[in-house]
Amino acid sequence: MLRSLAEPEGYRLEALDGDIGHCHDFLFDDALWTLRYMVADTGGWLSGRKVLISPALLESPDWARQRMPVNLTKAQIEQSPPLDVDAPVSRRYERLYNEFHSLPSYWLGSGLWGDFPIPASLTAAQEVRIEPTTSGATVEDAELEHADLEEGDGVHLRSVREVTGYSVVGQRGADNGGGIDKVGRVVDLIVNDSSWALRALVVDSSRLPFSKKVLLPVDAIAEIDWVSRQVIADVAAERIEEAPAFDPSEPINERLETALYDVYGRPTP
Repeated sequence: MLRSLAEPEGYRLEALDGDIGHCHDFLFDDALWTLRYMVADTGGWLSGRKVLISPALLESPDWARQRMPVNLTKAQIEQSPPLDVDAPVSRRYERLYNEFHSLPSYWLGSGLWGDFPIPASLTAAQEVRIEPTTSGATVEDAELEHADLEEGDGVHLRSVREVTGYSVVGQRGADNGGGIDKVGRVVDLIVNDSSWALRALVVDSSRLPFSKKVLLPVDAIAEIDWVSRQVIADVAAERIEEAPAFDPSEPINERLETALYDVYGRPTP
């Protein structure tokens, strides 16, 4: 099922032995358009420290109660490698994280999750530890590994919070001089809640005379310019403006997605 990422932000997180904070953000792979981690804000419990939680360690959210179950104990989360919010997540850090939580490397293999179809299957071959580790890497080791970022290590993780608010621009026709035109701004992202693959951006076109929200599929995005804070689409600005209006209160179903891909000339995945 397709879900809005704005919906679970702020949801309470339930560990196996009690609440641990709330959902603060998500980190996504901007090369493969897949969510890799949820960022948990532990609040007063760990002095507001933020930690990463792999989707492989999350159970299905309780949408009615606005809670997300986490298949970890509070001790495991406390001992998990800390997240430096001012530094990018390196591959070294991810290896340490996976070693601590007994997870295989998602980047080894040909699929979105390596040799595994969905993140939930990452724990199928090897159970996640229930008791905290008593040997191996320490928090200090994690901090050293995290600081030792190797340039060009192949990690493309970005914050959903960061890209929200970015301008969206489409292509201007050659008969209009070429170039790009701004069509709106990113207000939300749509994700498949099984594979955690991102499917579309929600674009608010409030600058237009007839304001509406529209969906822009991720495969219609040429690039994200992180310096100018722009999402650059490889389709005409007019196509984005003329896309069917997106109503967040209605289910994001296959019928709407099919119409969306027809508008942009993309095949339905």
